[in-house]
Order: sequence, then C-alpha cells, then structure tokens
Amino acid sequence: MSARDGVIEPATAATLAIGGLVSLAVAMGIGRFAFTPILPMMMRDGAVDIASASWLASANYIGYLLGAVLCTLQPWLAARIPSLPAAFDAPRIVRAGLAATALLTLGMALPLPATWPALRFAAGVASAVTLIHTTGWCFAQLAARGRSAIGGLVFAGPGAGIVVSGAVAGGLVGAHRSAAVGWAVFAVLAVIATAAVWRLFDHRNDLAPAATAGAAAGDAGALAAPRAEVALLALGYGLAGFGYIVTATFLPVIARAALPGSTWIVWFWPLFGIGTIAGAILATLISDDTDRRLLLAAAHAMQAAGVTLGLLWPTVAGFVAGSFLVGLPFTTITYFALQEARRLRPKQVASAIGLLTALYGVGQIAGPPMVSAMVATSAEAAFAFDESLLIAATALLVGTALYLALWRLWPTPARR
Repeated sequence: MSARDGVIEPATAATLAIGGLVSLAVAMGIGRFAFTPILPMMMRDGAVDIASASWLASANYIGYLLGAVLCTLQPWLAARIPSLPAAFDAPRIVRAGLAATALLTLGMALPLPATWPALRFAAGVASAVTLIHTTGWCFAQLAARGRSAIGGLVFAGPGAGIVVSGAVAGGLVGAHRSAAVGWAVFAVLAVIATAAVWRLFDHRNDLAPAATAGAAAGDAGALAAPRAEVALLALGYGLAGFGYIVTATFLPVIARAALPGSTWIVWFWPLFGIGTIAGAILATLISDDTDRRLLLAAAHAMQAAGVTLGLLWPTVAGFVAGSFLVGLPFTTITYFALQEARRLRPKQVASAIGLLTALYGVGQIAGPPMVSAMVATSAEAAFAFDESLLIAATALLVGTALYLALWRLWPTPARR
C-alpha cells in the first residue's frame, strides 16, 4: 500500500506478486522444506535416524493433507453449517499461517523431541492453508489489475525459500553448528519475511472481493467440466507429489551416501531451489494459449529425468544436473495444475485447488515411509535409495502419460 495526499492506494500488481512470493517462501521454503537441508545435521547430532526422520517428514505431509482437505470441504461445510462463512478471509488466514510457521519452526529448536511430530504436523497444516489462500487471493488481485501473466512469479517463492534455507544450512554445517541452531535461524528468517509482507495482506489492497469470494462459493450448478476430467487432473497431480518427494526429503542424505566426503553435497539442495525459481520465471513467458495438460506432461517427464540422473550418473555433475532438473518444473507443475483447475471449476476454485493439494499430499505421505521400509529391509541403504528413486521416476512417467491422455480425450479450444 502507498499513501498519496492522505489516501491509501492499493498495492501494485508487482508488489502483490513479490508479496505472494515471500509468503510461499516462508510457508513452503521454510515451513515445509527447511527440514531437508537440516536433516543431515539432525542425524549428525544423533537426534534422528532414517526411520524417525521419515516419520517426521510424513507428519508434515499428513498435516499438509489435512490443511488441503479442510480448504476443499469448506464450501460443503458452509452450505450445511450456517455459522460458517461462505468464504474464508484470505488475507487474515495468510497472516495467521505465516505467524504460525515462524513459531512452529522455532519450536523445533527446543530439545523436546517428543513434540517434534506434532510441530511438523501443524507446520504442514499451516503450509497448505497458506499456499491455497495466498495463491487464490494473489491470483484474484492480479487478475483484477489485468496482470494475471505475472502470477507465475508467486511460485518462485518456494524456490527462494529453498535457496536461502539451503545456503544457510550449508553455512551452519561449515561452522559446525547444531541442528537446534539451524531451526532457530530459520525461525528468525521466517519472522523477518513475515514482517516484510504483513501489511500487504490487507483488504485495503483488495480490488476483487467478488472474485475472491466466488473462488470459494461452491456453486454446484456451475461445473464446467466432467467429473472424470477433474479426477484425472487431480490424480496426475498426486503422482507428482509422490514422484518428487524422495528427492525433496532425502537428497542430501542420498548424495552423502553416493559421494562421501564431497564438499558439494550441501549445495545440491540450493540448486534444486535455483531450478525452482528459474522454472517459475520461465512459466510467466509461456503463452496462455498453450494447453496446460501438455505443459504438465512435459514437466512430469522432466522431473522423471532429474530423479533418474542421480541414479544413473552418481557423480557431482549428475547430482547437479539432477537437482536442477527436479527443481525446474517443481512449482510450475503446481502453477499449471492450478490454472487448469480454475478452467475446469471456475465457480469452485478454492475447493478444486484443495482437492488437488489433498491428492498431492497423499502422494507425499506415501514416499518417506516407503523409503524407510526399503532401508529397513535392504542390506545397504544406498541400494534402497536407488530402488526408491526408480519407483518415484516411474510414477512421474505415469503422470506424463495420464496428462497426454487427458489432452487427447478432452480437446479444448484456445485457452483463456
């Protein structure tokens, strides 16, 4: 917001896009993915092993799933419970989610391991709710300002958070700091970022109240596509959640097993984040007329290639290329899928986004326990990780085929 002659002017489109970016950097880059670069530190400190780390990761993903389901069911619940609003107050929810992320991250610095699963679970809930309401509100405001094309910049946020948290973790490892110090530093970063965008998430910046409310209105009579098409879109998105999660959770650990003693290991995760930022920026340059199903198919295939590179080429160069390739389409998959959800469910956007996010969460939940089970039953952890990566890549290729089938089964005219 800016003031001129005593009048508060709504934020510009560029400011909104950057604010959405920062919000997702906190909610996703710290609330969800700070665990990845800090995991080797926790293992070095003796705080966790692979099995307990897998369940901590799953607790976060289960929370993410629950947050998404709550957003999905909100219109249905509002229609049956008169005391519930037809649409949530998105700016206030984003503020609450960001504040909760900072506090929950700080809680992980405390020497109370019995509380860690609950903290990671709650952080997952906050991440999903903040993601859904940040994107829904920011996209509506950008559309009201005629700048929908820059919405992809919002999805550079998770990558920015990953780069910062990964670089900070690398510095802390070099300084031989404990994981507790790492969590505390991440919490401070979350507080600073939250303070920077706090005033942005305010209804004085709202130029599209009707659009924002309509996104969650849930008019069952205004469905724009067959249910099967929506279901297959969501299923493909769920496969993406399963396909990337082994890399996103265990990349530093996998790299450490393949390249013992390498100084590059701490930088593979930031490279994932750099790829994510690059992909989000490139997404803003793609024509609106390009079918999003084809883009989703290409993105799934690219991630499958990235996942297998570290498996087939277990060298520094292989992990560098693989990390970047897995990161490049990471948030563009979300961006394209949400755009497709808006096309298919124009009157139920928040609910449709919640459904996609819920299935993505299911995919994520399945990954870490699978890895833990394979490690427990394998003679060598490295072999178990290889098998897990192969399964993940296969899931992504199935998603590729699924989106190509959607494109053939339900051809569409020029987009948007």
